[in-house]
Amino acid sequence: MAGGSLAPTGGGVGVAKERAQQYQGKVTSYVIISCLFAAVGGSLFGYDIGISGGVTSMDGFLRKFFPTVYRNKQHAHENNYCKYNNQGLALFTSSLYLAGLVSSLVASPVTRKYGRRGSILCGGISFIIGATLDASAVNLAMLILGRIMLGVGIGFGNQAVPLYLSEMAPTHLRGGINMLFQLATTLGIFTANMVNYGTDKLRPWGWRLSLGLAGVPAVLMTIGGLILPETPNSLIERGSVEKGRSVLEKIRGTKNVEAELQDIVDASELANSIKYPFRNILSKQNRPQLVMAIFMPTFQILTGINSILFYAPVLFQSMGFKGNASLYSSALTGAVLASSTLVSIATVDKWGRRPLLIAGGIQMVICQVIVTIILGLKFGSDEELSKSFSILVVVVICLFVAAFGWSWGPLGWTVPSEIFPLETRSAGQSITVAVNLFFTFVIGQSFLSLLCAFKFGIFLFFAGWITVMTIFVYLFLPETKGVPIEEMIFLWRKHWFWKKLVADQNQDQIDTNNDHQSNRHHA
Repeated sequence: MAGGSLAPTGGGVGVAKERAQQYQGKVTSYVIISCLFAAVGGSLFGYDIGISGGVTSMDGFLRKFFPTVYRNKQHAHENNYCKYNNQGLALFTSSLYLAGLVSSLVASPVTRKYGRRGSILCGGISFIIGATLDASAVNLAMLILGRIMLGVGIGFGNQAVPLYLSEMAPTHLRGGINMLFQLATTLGIFTANMVNYGTDKLRPWGWRLSLGLAGVPAVLMTIGGLILPETPNSLIERGSVEKGRSVLEKIRGTKNVEAELQDIVDASELANSIKYPFRNILSKQNRPQLVMAIFMPTFQILTGINSILFYAPVLFQSMGFKGNASLYSSALTGAVLASSTLVSIATVDKWGRRPLLIAGGIQMVICQVIVTIILGLKFGSDEELSKSFSILVVVVICLFVAAFGWSWGPLGWTVPSEIFPLETRSAGQSITVAVNLFFTFVIGQSFLSLLCAFKFGIFLFFAGWITVMTIFVYLFLPETKGVPIEEMIFLWRKHWFWKKLVADQNQDQIDTNNDHQSNRHHA
């Protein structure tokens, strides 16, 4: 194989030579524009996260689809924590993520066979259909069907966009460019919160406008799928080496791309020798990447961030905030999330992934514990928080959201998207998205019941998980800053825990190759 690659085997090892020092190129306007356009896919994910919580607190929406919850909201209830505990209402929020989970697995072979653009296009079209159905819904079945189509769009978009960004970005800026996806997500959440704040005044039909406006970024994403260039990695993997070289020269702004091109060619030759990437990803050689693809998105959701973003208006209303005040508070958290992501973009390729993840985890634990103490001491089942303590809760929740915004929010997507060799990259991203959406579904469906059962202890529950995941990163995640995406395999070979697992597999492969050579010699 060209460039001294290891021979392809069932385990898959990526490239065999470290050529990072030979990479040439600069940041071109072409790559920045392409990545900005692709990142719009993240705004769809964010818009829906933000829009759900606001719509589910609007009287017109509740009166039409969930009259029981509407009555509980209007009248005194025996328990503030249980006002919104309704599985149908939870299903409205969570059904999208269950559909996204299934479609993300379908998206993997589409992304591999037809390219990253193909999946981005599928995602945009599905989202347009879903937004149209929801905005015009006349019954609950139509509403849920629209949510399912939105979920299909999210499954395809979340599968393809982070891969697209990782493969287009130059190595030294990959972290920051990849985080454009999370930045778009957070801007989508903030936009949704502001839309909810405005449409809440347009009673009783404002919720239709909130849901329908999801079609705007969906149209942009669809246009992007039609006009964006395909990534060099995808083109070369599908046999278009010269076209891949041409795109690589254009996005790097130089003709001298031989080293990076050779890494991609080596990886694509190996990738094409793997017929079953999902089976291959289970091999011992790929165990470290598989563990990260499962645990990073799991921990990202178990921070409790989605419970705050989904149900911020519901949560604040449960604490005694009035309608507009609760929407305003949730809009504030959306603004904090978007702005804090900029901190991560500015620092991730300078400070690295691990320091941000660990520091963010510590800040989030402290904030969750403070909220638990305030609610435990000052907020009862049938009484409201005083104004001063309400403000304090909002401030601490904003600090929690800020910590998530510059750590686990973007990095929960960035790290898994950059660690897989090409032969398992689309399968690995599918697993990351599927796990993320599975736990998003679980938390979305169960949070209102958990809030009713645990009361203020729900924040302590999430604090426990944040502690576990911070320790996990400290022990098991190597630093990926500045490592070319096709050379990540060398990180695992040097890591204190993973090196024996990976080294053993490499040795097995070398022994097998030597045996084959010996047999041919004797023959």
